[in-house]
Amino acid sequence: MAKVLKKRKKGTHKGDYGHVLVVAGSTGMTGAAYLTSEAALFMGSGLVTCAIPKSLNEIMEKKLTEVMTLPVEDRGRGYFSLASRSRIKDFSKKTDVAAIGPGLSQRPDVKKLVRDLVLDLDVPIVLDADGINCIADRADILKKVKRHIVITPHPGEMSRLTKKRVDKIQKNRKIIADEVARKYGVTVVLKGNNTIVSSPGKKTYVNKTGNPGMASAGTGDVLTGMIASLIGQGYAPHEAAKMGVYLHGLAGDIAAKKRSEASLRARDVLENIHEAIRK
Repeated sequence: MAKVLKKRKKGTHKGDYGHVLVVAGSTGMTGAAYLTSEAALFMGSGLVTCAIPKSLNEIMEKKLTEVMTLPVEDRGRGYFSLASRSRIKDFSKKTDVAAIGPGLSQRPDVKKLVRDLVLDLDVPIVLDADGINCIADRADILKKVKRHIVITPHPGEMSRLTKKRVDKIQKNRKIIADEVARKYGVTVVLKGNNTIVSSPGKKTYVNKTGNPGMASAGTGDVLTGMIASLIGQGYAPHEAAKMGVYLHGLAGDIAAKKRSEASLRARDVLENIHEAIRK
């Protein structure tokens, strides 16, 4: 990992380190958008913009300082609507990668929006959480994306995507991750103990960092932001996924030593990304 991680050169500027677009959040789930956006910055992105339902923008403006916000029309409902599609699509042309899914909800309008964005955006996509749930019944659209896509399901989301039972997935994690990667031509990050990273034509990676304290709300949102950040910085999706998973787990291990596994929060993982990189 140390050999793969690029050192920064003198004379560079924020535009050299990628612009991440985060499409996340709904009423009661603004924390997911916050964690994903902040993780992208902590992982090294030069610019991060968080697209958020307009009625929630004031909240995000207070939560986020270095991250820019893109308030999009939600007609006061607190979740994304189809009316936001064109603005998100137009703005994505200024960015290098999109992270879609954390805290979105699974309302009908949101499902339609996610499916449209997956098909229409001309940047690599990291699809997580509700983003995966929104396409679970239309998984074949993954074969039609314009650029590479990374999906980051936990076993329950993988179950909805594949229609396989969670217990079967857990007993055959590497096999099923490889099957999904080949079937849809995507990079699969199957989260859990010994997270699997699988891409067509690549050697499957089994991660060894991380601990049970990371079984806590929001840690997956942090991982999404980290992987998206690395893709935006120019790393190939498979390498970005491997490094993101490794550093995410390492940050969790460092945090657990400071706080204990029982007290570990997603923010603790977030706030120790820099220690993982330095180590």
